[in-house]
Amino acid sequence: MTDTVTDRFLRYVVIDTQSDAKSPSQPSTAKQLTLGRILVEELLEIGITDAHLDEHGYVYATIPANSGKNNVPVICLCAHMDTAPDFSGSNVKPQLIRNYQGGDITLPGDKQRVIRVSEHPELKNQHGNDIITSDGTTLLGADDKAGLAEIVTAAQILLNSPDIKHGAIRILFTPDEEIARGVEKADLKKLGADFGYTLDGETAGTVEDETFSADSVEIAITGVAIHPGFAFGRMENAIRIAGAIVDRLPKDMAPESTQGKQGFIHPTGISGAMEKASISLIIRDFTDEGLTTKETLLEDIVRDVMKSYPGSSYRFTVTQQYRNMKNVLDQNPQVVDNAMEAVRRAGMTPVRGSIRGGTDGSRLSFMGLPCPNIFAGGHAFHSPLEWVSSQDMGKAVDTIIELAKIWEERA
Repeated sequence: MTDTVTDRFLRYVVIDTQSDAKSPSQPSTAKQLTLGRILVEELLEIGITDAHLDEHGYVYATIPANSGKNNVPVICLCAHMDTAPDFSGSNVKPQLIRNYQGGDITLPGDKQRVIRVSEHPELKNQHGNDIITSDGTTLLGADDKAGLAEIVTAAQILLNSPDIKHGAIRILFTPDEEIARGVEKADLKKLGADFGYTLDGETAGTVEDETFSADSVEIAITGVAIHPGFAFGRMENAIRIAGAIVDRLPKDMAPESTQGKQGFIHPTGISGAMEKASISLIIRDFTDEGLTTKETLLEDIVRDVMKSYPGSSYRFTVTQQYRNMKNVLDQNPQVVDNAMEAVRRAGMTPVRGSIRGGTDGSRLSFMGLPCPNIFAGGHAFHSPLEWVSSQDMGKAVDTIIELAKIWEERA
């Protein structure tokens, strides 16, 4: 076993860990347990004695305190093991480009896929660094196997460096984050942390204290089915109804037409037959009020469409996924302040950012564990154009070390 952050990352990404939103189990896919077992083995190998994988697919471990102070808050470092179901994560073939000298990167497995500097301006800051991509036929898995590699590498450094004083640090690796179930069965009492940090962000130097608030919506449509030869004036095709609803969604309220603090309504799946059809959507906004407004607008569209189909009916189900963690973090400013200072001490200019998405930290914050997000260095998540810099992963490791020191110093 080699122990650089890059070596660890390259080991982890070849393990298929995609989650599955249609699965009712926890974890949603058994293959996530494979990586969980490997992580436990590595944590035990570096000297952590309590590393274990529980029945729900969570990895727990502790870096013991070595400080003489007994009032150092316990912090948690968290990353997720699953990769997104949006694009294939099976048979990942990572490509390591050493000493990147600029320019677009053509992916060898599918030369139609090119990581263009014009679309990925952060590449301009990577000259001389080592860039890791997939071969273009799968996603890479930097989201969030970069975070896993960074936490394990930092843990080894802390365990081997008695001169670096720190309090107790809990490690939590979660399944199913990509399907918004990452911490549903996490045992925070067993974790025993006061504050947390997810290592699940993008650009080096960024600390994110704000996320979308998020709901999912399921629209179930029951139409009127009849033999098409006798359908005149009688059939109400559920597929056509579903299509009419999707067609009415505001074009300026889609992910591809919004940015910054703008929210969206996004259809993620549609299926059905003549009698029954269903539409799955996700709703995102940075405020709970904006979320409610979009859900009301969506149901108004459904009602209006259904007026043309008097024999049909629908069911509209909203499920809360997570809420903007800023509401909690603003009440615990030291958590973000310490992260910003850690980035600064690691040699970067800290940038406070917002996520057009969510992390396990969104849910953890509302479960009682204030938990901002620290960069992990990956880019273009959920796509075959995903990439990460070895040096940026190294900077994340440095940030973790500095963060541990700061909490001990300021206790």
